[in-house]
Amino acid sequence: MPRIKKKGQAGAAKNYVTRNQAIRKLQISLPDFRQLCIWKGIYPREPRSKKKVSKTATSSTTFYFTKDIQYLLHEPLLQKFRDQKVLEKKISRALGRGDVTDAKRLESNAARPEKTGRPRYTLDHVIRERYPTFVDSLRDLDDCLSMLFLFANLPSTSSVPAKMIARCERLCLEFQHYLIVSKAVTKSFLSIKGIYYQANIQGEDILWLVPYKFNQRIVGDIDFRIMGTFVEFYMTLLGFVNFRLYTSIGLKYPPKFDAVRDENAAELGAFTLEGKALAGAEEPRQRLQDAPHKPDPMVQAAVNKVLKTIKNGDNETAEEANGNADETEQEASSAIDKFEPTAAGGDVLPQPSSSGSGQAFLFSNCTFYLSRETPRQPLEFLLKAFGCKRVGWDAVLGDGAFTTDELDPSITHQIVDRPLIQAAIEENGDGEDNQTSQKLAVNQRVPGRTYVQPQWVWDSVNDKELKEPHMYAPGASLPPHLSPFVKNVQGAYDPTIPLEEQEPEAEALEAADDENVEEDAEATADGMDVAELEDEDEEEDGDEEDVEFGGLLDGEDVAEDEDEGDDAEEDDAEEDDVALRQQELEAELTGAPVKSKAVSSKAKAREDAKKALSKKSREEAEDLERAKGMLSKKKRKLFEQMVYTNNKKSAEDQKLRAKRRKLEKEKGKGKA
Repeated sequence: MPRIKKKGQAGAAKNYVTRNQAIRKLQISLPDFRQLCIWKGIYPREPRSKKKVSKTATSSTTFYFTKDIQYLLHEPLLQKFRDQKVLEKKISRALGRGDVTDAKRLESNAARPEKTGRPRYTLDHVIRERYPTFVDSLRDLDDCLSMLFLFANLPSTSSVPAKMIARCERLCLEFQHYLIVSKAVTKSFLSIKGIYYQANIQGEDILWLVPYKFNQRIVGDIDFRIMGTFVEFYMTLLGFVNFRLYTSIGLKYPPKFDAVRDENAAELGAFTLEGKALAGAEEPRQRLQDAPHKPDPMVQAAVNKVLKTIKNGDNETAEEANGNADETEQEASSAIDKFEPTAAGGDVLPQPSSSGSGQAFLFSNCTFYLSRETPRQPLEFLLKAFGCKRVGWDAVLGDGAFTTDELDPSITHQIVDRPLIQAAIEENGDGEDNQTSQKLAVNQRVPGRTYVQPQWVWDSVNDKELKEPHMYAPGASLPPHLSPFVKNVQGAYDPTIPLEEQEPEAEALEAADDENVEEDAEATADGMDVAELEDEDEEEDGDEEDVEFGGLLDGEDVAEDEDEGDDAEEDDAEEDDVALRQQELEAELTGAPVKSKAVSSKAKAREDAKKALSKKSREEAEDLERAKGMLSKKKRKLFEQMVYTNNKKSAEDQKLRAKRRKLEKEKGKGKA
């Protein structure tokens, strides 16, 4: 007879445990359990049926896999937490019996880990467990960088200590130095949340968000204990990644750090990199070595001729064949593969270029100067990441600049972010002292220097070419800053294409009708002004006649006249219909054409197009309904869901097009 299985000891009840059961099994506190789960990557699980898992389960009960909790039993960090708990008990016991000296000794030992006090734990083994290969750590670097850059910009509080902020900032600056040296940054975008950056590191695209350098306000409803647990793990992870990245390109890690320059807000300038990859003279030499070498064709022809005269015919033939084969192999190896669609209308893939490092040295021939109103930190990083070696700024922005002299003749581009106005403020003090505007005298610009706004840098980076500077001149209306991470979908709204090329025919006709209605309304309003003046003159004449004849009307007479006016309007409409019918009858008797109101050819063409479009849409709808009748119920529901989604997207695109149409119209009126 088989053993009877008791309820709750097999199946789903055995595979899951509640959070309280897990805490009792591990014998740690709830905060320590949360820390341990975050570091080890263990998350709550939702069973299919909570009734089968536990009798007392409610909607707020949290479940974990039993195997995950069993795995945590052998974690070395558990013993560290228990030692900490034992030390806290000793201190509380000493205070309970009034032994302040003993409690102070235990607390001082706990503050000095090197003196057999509070055990110091490290997360190195956790990093090695969670990321067996380096590529795994790179794929999980997006959230890590976003969180560390966020904490690097926070003010120090009791929940966010200053040491944590300083370490986050240092790790982020070290990572930025690697990106500058390796030229790994590919795209960047200015958004409301912050600045997005994308880098390609060893074939992996990494995207992270950096907040703007504003004064951050700490809100009380944020749990910084949980965020601090993630930050502690991410700091260890980024330290491992930085070490591996630096050593992979021949740099010494950690780089030298100058605390004095860091106090003077040098940031990137506070680090000094060391390694064989930083020899400035070796860069052009390395580029020459990497460039494909081809022999001079004239010299090669002369050599081949001499070889032909020396060697026998057979050898000559063999050598020619070998030479031709070598040349063919060289051409094949130097040729670049092109990804072309096999069929018409296929996906067009980005084609590789022979000058792959051209984008990395986009600003290599430029020397920049940053005005004091511009965001120095992101501009410095982005310019240096794309080949610029010389970036200067005002001394008030911090240390580490190539030059602090604004009149340096070597500067080719100056980035400004405020309009240029004349410095002619009236002596009586009526002129406004706008501190955000740059007060320059007439023609005080440095000759030969290009003045642009900060958006020029981002647009040039995303388009992989230097944009035209006159479009980004100080005070100019900037072109739209589009996200480089959005992929253009066929049929969707594309801001780079003219509006006439992407709007449907029905929408274009409707927009044209709206414009005509507005023009007619404006024309009617202009005509009403003239008509009102004429009516006023007629009313004045009528009043004079009433005074002459003594025919002033009472209130009842005025009301009667208003009723008579309404009846008169209805009678006029009926009279117009009767007159139109009379004209049609006379035309039938005499054989003459009926005189109709003048209609413009454009309006008539629009009406005809509308009728044709409505007829076509009705036919398509009828065909669609007939086709849907041939589908099964399941496929019909799926098709209706697809149609609903497409209609929703098209409605959003229509709103964007209407918004753009309105902006273009307002811009046209402003120019007029």
